[in-house]
Formats: sequence, C-alpha cells, structure tokens
Amino acid sequence: MSLLEMKVPSPGESISEVEIATWLVADGDYVEKDQAIAEVDSDKATLELPAEESGIITLKAAEGDVVKVGQVVCLIDTSAARPAGASPAAPAASEAPKQEAPATPAPVQAAAAPNPDPVKPASYAAGSASPAAAKMLKENNINAAQIKASGKDGRITKQDVIAAMSSGFSTEAAQGWGGTREQNREKMSMLRRKIAERLVSVKNETAMLTTFNEVDMKPIMDIRAKYKDAFAKHHEVNLGFMSFFTKAVTEALKLYPAVNAQIEGNEMIFHDYTDIGIAVSSPKGLMVPVVRNAEQMSLADIEREIKRLAIKARDGKITPEDMSGGTFTITNGGVFGSMLSTPIINPPQSAILGMHNIVERPVAINGKVEIRPIMYVALSYDHRIIDGKESVGFLVKVKEMLENPERMIFGSKDPMEILLGL
Repeated sequence: MSLLEMKVPSPGESISEVEIATWLVADGDYVEKDQAIAEVDSDKATLELPAEESGIITLKAAEGDVVKVGQVVCLIDTSAARPAGASPAAPAASEAPKQEAPATPAPVQAAAAPNPDPVKPASYAAGSASPAAAKMLKENNINAAQIKASGKDGRITKQDVIAAMSSGFSTEAAQGWGGTREQNREKMSMLRRKIAERLVSVKNETAMLTTFNEVDMKPIMDIRAKYKDAFAKHHEVNLGFMSFFTKAVTEALKLYPAVNAQIEGNEMIFHDYTDIGIAVSSPKGLMVPVVRNAEQMSLADIEREIKRLAIKARDGKITPEDMSGGTFTITNGGVFGSMLSTPIINPPQSAILGMHNIVERPVAINGKVEIRPIMYVALSYDHRIIDGKESVGFLVKVKEMLENPERMIFGSKDPMEILLGL
C-alpha cells in the first residue's frame, strides 16, 4: 500500500487556517488525479481542493473542522486499482464548458427539461447529489429531479446545479412555506463570519458618514442605445453602466486623492493608481474582486475585466489575490431593486460608492418639467481622512461626468475649456 498525505495548501499570504466547508467525495471513494474533492473556506474566499493523485481516499477531517495550512486532511492510496466498471471522473468544474451568465442570479422562469433517459440507474449514486450540490439544492429550494446529472455514476455535481440555475426553473417547482414551525440551525461559514466581523469593525472603528446625490442617466442611456450593438460586435463584450461609473470614479479620484487613500496607524497612504473593487453576486454571497489600474483602461477593457471576474465569482473560482488591494469600491444595489442605501466601507479603504435602480422621475430641465431616468447615488466615507467638502465635491464630479460623458475623454474639464486653453 502506498499512501499519499494530502495537506492543506496555502490559499494566500496571511492565511494560516481554513475550514472544511464541504467534502465532494465520501470516505472510501476512488478519486481521479485533479478531481475536486473538497471545498475549503478561508476568511477571504472559497477554494476547491483537487486530488494530487488517483486512488482510494480516506478522510482525516470532518466538514466544519478548522484546519491549519499544511495539516493532513486526507490520505490517498495510490496503489489501489480503479474499481471494475467505474468510469474516469468527470472533468473538474474549471475544465467544464461555461455558460454565459450575468453576474447577478438569473430570474426564476422557464422550467428545466426533464432527463429524457428512462434507463434504470446503474449505480446507487445515480440521481443523488454531491454534498456541495445538495447544499445548493437546499438553499435554493430546488428538486433534484429537475437536474440533469453529469457526474461520476450519474451523480449530480455542483456544476450541474449552477448550469441548471442559469437556465432557470419553474416557480411552481419551488417549495413554499411549510407551516411546520420547525427551525433549522446552520453554522456560519468562515467567510461569512469574517465578513460579519469586518462589517462590525467598520462601524466601530471609522467615523462613517454618507452623502447623496442624483444622476440623470439619459445621456448614458442614449449612448448605450446608439452604440451598444456596434460596441458588442467590435469588442465582443456588452456595454453596461458599470464601465461608465468606473471611468467617472477614476477621473474624480484624480481630483480628490483623499477619497482614494487609507489610514494606517498615524499615517495616511495616498495611491497614484486606482484599483477599483466591483461588488458582484455569487452563489457564496457578495464578492468584491478588484479591477487593477482602472484609470488606464478603456470602457471596453473595464467591461471585459468585470465580466472575467464576475464569471470567476459565479463559478466559485475567485481567489484571495483577485479581491485584495483595492483602493475604492463600487456596489450596485440597483440590480436588486434598491432605491437608496448607505453602503458600508470595505476596509482598509476609506470610501465606497453605491449605485441604485433607475426610475423615471419628474425633474426641472431649463424651467420645464420633464420625465428623466434618475439614479440616486450614495458615497459612504471615513470622515477621519475625508472632509465633507471633498466627499461632496467628489460625488458632484462623478455626477457631472455621467451627465456629460464627453468629460470622461478629456478628464474633468469641459472640452470647450481645453479648446480655449482655459
């Protein structure tokens, strides 16, 4: 017998321990090399643990256990032969074909097609869900019979559930309230506990204040309506609102560097670059991957990078490196219908911009009442480092550039001012 000890790899700098969130295999299963065998939670992200070799696995840690980086969590008997009749494991999720999907969960609509194969399952695993898939089915009130399985011996994998959710389900299939007055307790993941800890610390350790404004989105919407098809054809990515907001933010941060700074001890750290965190929705909750050097990017570059990071977050492939080092954050509660909110700062940053839904409202334009698509925006900031004048001035500049998109090309100045040398 030749036993391989599998140890917890380091997910990133400053991470010394992780939590076994879910075992994707059972004790005694035969696993293939590079097959995902577990999901582990750190305080920054959820990562998959691949098998280092093929063989029979023996688990040495239970779900929910907190283990040190470098600790042995399972043994693999590499001398064991593959069981007769067992087929090689399905490709890892990272190798499986990905379906295009928005960063936010798709609305529940069309019913998934039933599995047309009437053949009796050849294995006890057929139709059963892996632990990670079962958890997702429970969280989203989905019946396992609606999922087309692609895993080993007909098992439903996490990727099967994600793919089916992207296609949509009939709302009639979702389970309603049971009226049983039962309670269900679930342990918070390490990631969720860390998020809770950070949010409370922000409220306790910063002098957080929020300022508001409104933006007339008609100029941006007119540009999108006129150029979206040509933009998508030329750049192979859709033109969204987030790229305009990111570009406007990077221009405003040049004028108000304190909004892009942070406090460390008794010092203020100013950055000559803008790494913008973009909050996106994922099956694990809200993630904030970072667009590096956004000030140097075009709208198309920003859209491509946001799409790449959103897909990684959706598929559970986001890494701590993807989410570290941001200098400013943008969050869009409008995609969920939020009219107005006070976003919480993402430490150690000093400010965060909240976008909201676009609603047609009556506004005064040149002395006349017109109906315009209006978005309320909110800037939460740390008053210890950012004064009221800077916070309000920053938000006004963002508003001005969104309502006059040509200013994003020429910076904060009016194009005519540049022409006249003013």
